[in-house]
Amino acid sequence: MSDTFDLIVVGGGPGGYVAALRASQLGMNVALVESTHMGGVCLNWGCIPTKALLRSSEIHHMLHELGNFGFSAENVGFDLSKIVGRSRSIARRMGGGIAHLLKKAKVTTFDGRAKLAGRAGEAHKVSISKDGAEIATILAPHVILATGARGRQLPGLETDGKLIWGAREAMTPTELPKRLLVIGSGAIGIEFASFYRNMGSEVTIAEVADRILIAEDPEISAMARKSFEKQGMKIITGAKVGPLNKSENEVSTTIESAAGSIELTVDRVICAVGIVGNVEDLGLENTSVKVDRTHIVVDGFCRTAEPGLYAIGDVAGAPWLAHKASHEAVICVEKIAGRSPHQLHPLNIPGCTYSRPQIASVGMSEEKALAAGHKIKVGRFPFIANGKAVAMGETDGMVKTVFDASTGELLGAHMIGAEVTEMIQGYVIARTSELTEAELIETVFPHPTISETMHESTLAAFDGALHI
Repeated sequence: MSDTFDLIVVGGGPGGYVAALRASQLGMNVALVESTHMGGVCLNWGCIPTKALLRSSEIHHMLHELGNFGFSAENVGFDLSKIVGRSRSIARRMGGGIAHLLKKAKVTTFDGRAKLAGRAGEAHKVSISKDGAEIATILAPHVILATGARGRQLPGLETDGKLIWGAREAMTPTELPKRLLVIGSGAIGIEFASFYRNMGSEVTIAEVADRILIAEDPEISAMARKSFEKQGMKIITGAKVGPLNKSENEVSTTIESAAGSIELTVDRVICAVGIVGNVEDLGLENTSVKVDRTHIVVDGFCRTAEPGLYAIGDVAGAPWLAHKASHEAVICVEKIAGRSPHQLHPLNIPGCTYSRPQIASVGMSEEKALAAGHKIKVGRFPFIANGKAVAMGETDGMVKTVFDASTGELLGAHMIGAEVTEMIQGYVIARTSELTEAELIETVFPHPTISETMHESTLAAFDGALHI
């Protein structure tokens, strides 16, 4: 086996394996080093298995709504072990698919931990170890770091794998907690809260900010809160969670907020309070790489301050999204190959939360558009005025669009409701293609579909909505 490559990729997640595949397509001899599992956290312990769990919880919810559709059923129950088992089997299947793609692309893979070990002329040396012993040293003029990130641990709120869960424990419960506290209301926290509430747990969400889903437009955030509370969740914002006091099989704590202080006892706690980049033990101390708050600093083409060294995905900073990592992978590799890719525009990266109801957005919120100095036109269209949504029994939702009043540029789109994580791509294409309200208004949307709400929201921004 050769020890010299054109490119070495460190990490096999949605950034790393895509970088390896694209580099192979462009004729490079590629090595990929992965220490744990192909597909990374996203495929094995994040994006994919959580969606399998959420699908099960949606079915559980629908089974209790059968009367609305003319059906009845008795003794509805579930087998939690089978629900978790299905999620894990899907993750394994997808991981096997990634391994197959890499083999088909003739990417050389190494099972171990990679560490930068200096240079040999123009090439970077990468040492690979397994179980503490070095198993190989490989060289390449270009190295992409795609090592991802992990959950942040806060003093007094540390996960222990039993009573205080991180994402992995929350994905593999052996029994359903009757009472659950979720600390943090970003996409991860909200998705777990949605899963467990749909399965029957009593859920409390504690968020330090003044509203949940802080990355979303405030109007959408408020609608989400109203919907979650209607489902029975208790939501505390501006919350300061005291130390978690553990007994044999439950956790008690004090939560302070503007509304006062409450004492809470739950069976389990999920901590979803952000992430930190995996930058340790990579050999960065011997390079010119800059690290800012656990994330590697890169330019628009994912280049670090060290020639020939790149970083993509979660380790390179926000937004911490799999599709951002994959797109950065392609940009980075194509730049290495001498092509002319476009830099990734942060405001063209969609964000999705797969709760019930779903939430999706791209671009600027109304608040941020005004702060940036834009004169704006805003359109809104509720799902309750859409025939397909009514027929599906999914009337809880809205599409909101924000346009520049003078140019017609779509500044942002914000959606809440059924299947909006599928629909948001229409607005992403519009922003990437620099379409204005004129093209969106002239676009024919199929009827009956929920996507018609996207058209109506655009019409509404320019005083032309037809169905409200």
